[in-house]
Amino acid sequence: MRTHGTIIRWNSERGFGFVRPAGKDDEVFVHISEFGRGEPPQIGELISFEVIDHQGKPRAVNVQRTGASNKARQRGDARHARKPRREGLLRRGLGVAALVAIAVALLGPRLGLVGGPPAFAPDPISATAAAAPVRTDASSTAYRCDGRTHCSQMSSCAEATWVLRNCPNTQMDGDGDGVPCETQWCR
Repeated sequence: MRTHGTIIRWNSERGFGFVRPAGKDDEVFVHISEFGRGEPPQIGELISFEVIDHQGKPRAVNVQRTGASNKARQRGDARHARKPRREGLLRRGLGVAALVAIAVALLGPRLGLVGGPPAFAPDPISATAAAAPVRTDASSTAYRCDGRTHCSQMSSCAEATWVLRNCPNTQMDGDGDGVPCETQWCR
């Protein structure tokens, strides 16, 4: 059976409070989830509800607001009516767009999403290559000394062999037999 009452205590942090039914001295527990969306309940607010027995204690369910703020909303009184939350969605959307733009600006070049070569690709000309003399012959036009010195930076046995023979400071021939990258490329 539906009854009316007044909210006498409310804990906003925990989302519950107590309502005193009209004409009675007892208190009935009420949870925020029973109010639906909208403004949080206020002490002294008049509400309509049903009482159920929940684990041996009375609990208010199916709460409907019947107080002044609800009547103001029904009349269309702009001072008390709640504004739609469109600006919240707009702010959230702009915030997400700004974060994506910042992420692309910061990480884009490293991932190859925006201008320039990816950061994990070797530079075409590095300080080591600029300072080192380059020996060239007719068969070497496909490769360059660009500062790579390890097998993990090569893409084939032919490339590793050319770099070992033509570029300084390479570290690809561990046993000194003239064959580079024996465990990775030149088996």
